[in-house]
Formats: sequence, C-alpha cells, structure tokens
Amino acid sequence: MNKRSGQLLFFEIVSLLFLPALLVFCAVFDFPRKALLTFMGAVLACIPFLLSFENQKPTAPQLMPPIILASVAAVGRILFAATPNFKPVTGVVILAGITLGRSQGFLCGALAALASNLFFGQGAWTPWQMFAWGLVGYLSGILTQAGFLRRKAGVLVWGFLSCLIYGFLLDSWTIIGFVSPLTPGAAMATYGAGLPFTLIHALSTVLFLLLLYRPWCRIIRRMQTKYIAAPPPPSPAHKENI
Repeated sequence: MNKRSGQLLFFEIVSLLFLPALLVFCAVFDFPRKALLTFMGAVLACIPFLLSFENQKPTAPQLMPPIILASVAAVGRILFAATPNFKPVTGVVILAGITLGRSQGFLCGALAALASNLFFGQGAWTPWQMFAWGLVGYLSGILTQAGFLRRKAGVLVWGFLSCLIYGFLLDSWTIIGFVSPLTPGAAMATYGAGLPFTLIHALSTVLFLLLLYRPWCRIIRRMQTKYIAAPPPPSPAHKENI
C-alpha cells in the first residue's frame, strides 16, 4: 500500500464515523438548518470512497463490472417499483462487494442509487441513499476479506443485517432533518413507522440472495475474466511511490 492509498483508507474510516457523529451533533444541539447540513454531510462522506476507487486508476474494461451491476440494480429497483421496499438492489450491491471488493462495491451501490433516482426522482435523499447502499457494498467487501462471507449462510445473515443498517441510516436522517419538535417519542414513532418497510426490505434481500448468490457469483467472476485486463506495468514515478 503506497502513501496515497493509506491516506485514502484513513479518510474512508473517518467518513464511516463522520455521518453518525454529525447526526448525533444535530440531535443533541438542535442545530438550525439540519436538513441542509446533513445533506452536505452525506455528499462529503461519499467523496473519499469514490476517490479511493479513482486512485486505483481503473481502465475502461475494469470499470465495466461495477457499472454493469449498478445498472442491473437500478433496473431491478425500477421493475419492482410497484412493491415498496421489495427490491433486489441491496442483494446486487452485496454481491458486487463480495466479488469485486470494497471500492467497487461502494461504487456499485452509489451509482445504483443515483441512476435509479433518475426514474424515482432526485432529492435530498439521494446522497443518503448513495452513501447507505455504497456502505453496504463497501462493508460486504471488508467482511469478505475478513472471511465472514465465505459461506452462503453468512451472506444471508449479512443481507438481513445490512438492510437494518440501511433503514436505520435513512430513518435517522429523516428524524434529524425533518421531525420537529424532536423528542424521544417522535423519534421512536418514526422508527416504528419505518420498521415494517425495513423488514420487507431485509426479507426480500435474503430471498434474492438465496436465489442469486451462487449463479451470480459465477457470472460476475466470468465478467471479471472477460473485462478486466492485466494492469499495465507501473511507471518509474509509480515505482518510486511504492
């Protein structure tokens, strides 16, 4: 790992902690314009993850797998528009993180949210959806590297838990940004109202992973073999930075 990669990894970790800390700050101090502040925070939190992928200097063929999977996730979200929260997006993003790694997993989740919202509508929720789905892909790559997602059972459990994380992030943003006056009762009522949708999301993700995990992993591996060419030899300047 060169110096720049180490710096980007540090900023990725900071970004993982930044948004929860920002939400707590806004809740405790009742900061004015909380919706705008948290919107800007979500945008900023996505940047280190995208820079980390850009730092790898991917070639056009190497960009194809995450872009294809993001497109599939976006189309799947649109096709299941009639069934709120029953969508394959999270399952596809998890498979991207498992097979392509944390950076491409984040890219897949962020692009899936951005692209599908061209149909559903862009708004203040878009950066939060980009971050939340990107985070699912990122953590899927991390957990795979750590050996926790080597078995199908582990993938299914993570599919369920990842949806709880996604729902908690989006509900927390809604509470902090738009619920006024912000009281414990109002917060619990909002979490309670969102829980059925989160559970539908989680169960549908488990179902999609149950059906797609093995065949899609094989397809993605073949996609990698087809599109990812051998990286070019490092330049002399690159060698000096290693």
